[in-house]
Amino acid sequence: MIKKIAVLKGDGIGPEVVEQAIKVLEAVSEISNIRFVYIDALIGASAIDKTGNPLPDETIDICNNSDAILLGAVGHPKYDNDPNAKIRPEQGLLKIRKTLGLFANIRPIITYDILNSISPLKEENIKNVDFVVYRELTGGIYFGDKGRKNENEAYDCANYSVEEITRISKLAFEAAQKRAKHLTLVDKANVLETSRLWRETVKKIAKKYPDVTLDFMFVDNAAMQIILNPSFFDVILTENMFGDIITDEASVITGSIGMLPSASVGNKISLFEPIHGSYPQASGKNIANPYGTILSAAYLLDSFDMFEEANKIRKAVEQALNEGYVTIDINKKKYYGTNEIGDYIAKSILSLQ
Repeated sequence: MIKKIAVLKGDGIGPEVVEQAIKVLEAVSEISNIRFVYIDALIGASAIDKTGNPLPDETIDICNNSDAILLGAVGHPKYDNDPNAKIRPEQGLLKIRKTLGLFANIRPIITYDILNSISPLKEENIKNVDFVVYRELTGGIYFGDKGRKNENEAYDCANYSVEEITRISKLAFEAAQKRAKHLTLVDKANVLETSRLWRETVKKIAKKYPDVTLDFMFVDNAAMQIILNPSFFDVILTENMFGDIITDEASVITGSIGMLPSASVGNKISLFEPIHGSYPQASGKNIANPYGTILSAAYLLDSFDMFEEANKIRKAVEQALNEGYVTIDINKKKYYGTNEIGDYIAKSILSLQ
């Protein structure tokens, strides 16, 4: 069987970490009956530099004709540091989510015992933390009407429909049923009308999942509890901007933002990427942490129902961490290069047959 994977390496360290994930996928191919075909496509600053467009039509066509998408990272300082830039790399991310209907972003927050000591939180507070955030990805303030009324006034509008809330809520409840059966809706229903619609809708949907305990938490309190008591959470469901903020906050619990994968799910195709940025300062230096991208490849395999192979990747990653195969962001005294980590995980996959 052949599976086509659209490869959007992107900017900064994106190409380097994606290369490691492909090494691992090729190792998986050797121990399975699946063959992967990789089709490169442009996105972000690299796409702007070559085409003037952060998401060329050709990239959209390649994605639509693939079985999954593997993305590296998007962003570059020459655009980030220019508030007047009309075209930005991040516009490519927003457009690909909207164009391909990638409405649900799924970000797991998992701690590893071997890394607990480098977390900024107390070790006793983060042991065995394991929760997942379901963030709505194509609605809310990022996609609402925006503009300037005059030189001194600007506006950004947040909009949500029952349909948008319902489709991601169902995914979150189904995930909770397979986990600890606890779902927390994070909102700001004491202030925002969109949050009140979220609560009303989620309460109705919850009746279809009586085995799942549903509770509610304002986003400011949730931001505190993620630091004070992260083990409270099992599945967090939230809107676009709140999810963007709290998932980055939660990522530091692990000890390195480079460790965490994510999946952006649509009705027809899904996209898999690490949650970190493009980190252009590290580009080409062989120091970037590739684990988030490698673990994103495991999620990609899950989407193909290749659960055994995906779990081999996760097992190989845990084994590598326990043996001290980490990058400089985790251990500044004893560390390995990006390429060495990828090679090690690929070899480990082959040995786990």
